[in-house]
Amino acid sequence: MPTIDKRVDDYINSKNEFAIPILLKLRKAIHKACPEVTETIKWGMPAFEYKGLLCGFAAFKAHCAFNLWKYKLVEDRHGLIEQGERTAMGMFGKITSVKDLPSEKILMEYIKQAMKLNEDGVKPAPKPRLKERKELIIPEKFKEALDKNFIAKDNFEKMSYSHQKEYMEYINEAKREETRESRISKSIQKLEEAKSHNWKYEKC
Repeated sequence: MPTIDKRVDDYINSKNEFAIPILLKLRKAIHKACPEVTETIKWGMPAFEYKGLLCGFAAFKAHCAFNLWKYKLVEDRHGLIEQGERTAMGMFGKITSVKDLPSEKILMEYIKQAMKLNEDGVKPAPKPRLKERKELIIPEKFKEALDKNFIAKDNFEKMSYSHQKEYMEYINEAKREETRESRISKSIQKLEEAKSHNWKYEKC
């Protein structure tokens, strides 16, 4: 019997109409590929565990995102995994309908690769730190906000140093506590969508 978490049902049913069939298809493929998977909620979003964290998905206002926890180590035989900073939208980019998803067979293939990585105890390589860069001053309240939202945290960590610096300058320049808290909230919302602080100007 599959290990179902009612909180995942509640999460899916609470989302916009376009998102529900996408999330249901992802959930079905995950359980079909890995019958032993366990559902849970992490960082406020559905997560699936098998010998460690396996994958997760999320729904936003206009798109959904899906990520294998170790997608960077998965062999992309079908050329479907987004590369570079574009993976901030999820390993398949912005998913706006079930048509944006790979077939169930291909989805299961990727998931089974991730299962094997967990079975073998393979861990992602640590991110290299550039010594010449000045360490960013990250406020504790911003760290706490990131810890509550794994999508925003993952997107922030994937961003270039310069984009991270823009966010920190925006937050740290606030003179009043309420202004800083407001800026942290706005920053988290942008990071959920994988947007840099000055994304509007970059598009122009």
